[in-house]
Amino acid sequence: MQEKLELACRIAKSYFDRGMGSGTTGNLSFMHDGMIYITAGGTCFGFLTPGDFAAVPLRETDPSVLTAADSEEQAILAAALKKKPSKELPLHRLAYDRLQKDGIDGGAVIHTHATFSVLWSCLPDLDPEDCVPDHTPYLRMKMGSCGLIPYEKPGSPALFEAFARGVEGKYGWLLSHHGLVTCGKDLMEAFGRSEELEESCKVAWMLRKAGL
Repeated sequence: MQEKLELACRIAKSYFDRGMGSGTTGNLSFMHDGMIYITAGGTCFGFLTPGDFAAVPLRETDPSVLTAADSEEQAILAAALKKKPSKELPLHRLAYDRLQKDGIDGGAVIHTHATFSVLWSCLPDLDPEDCVPDHTPYLRMKMGSCGLIPYEKPGSPALFEAFARGVEGKYGWLLSHHGLVTCGKDLMEAFGRSEELEESCKVAWMLRKAGL
């Protein structure tokens, strides 16, 4: 548990330090013992600590049961249950449901407003089933095709409904005029996919600006 929390904090700070997340935007989460640990509302990627995560059940209808492997984890869970989760928690729940359909019981989800992903998501006439071109092979190798979710207000029920309609068959998405979302079997896989998605958007944007 502690290792996952510390890794999540390092990933978040990496985004912040490289300008891939600013202010209190973005959120990330991971599964542990049947609970989602997600960045609490109002937290900043640049200053995230292990105490800045809220714990919630995978589904709204599941009970929040105070069970953990040892006393240290029980204390972490008890504190996390008192935190208010990010307003985009429903988006994370949908991504975990998608992972479970592939037989992945754990997993992690990352959402950030990285610059080139946002820029590319603003272009008109993108293919909603495959919105980022594969100028290099690595996006397909690491993630497959990228879905495009039409714009809805961040944190709104309309956004979550739109994401639910487009979540199947993908491990990464661009939220139009908003940012990227990736998921994976663990934090490092979700992180790697987010890195490759942002890099692919950067390459595509620069080639487009060059007229190629």
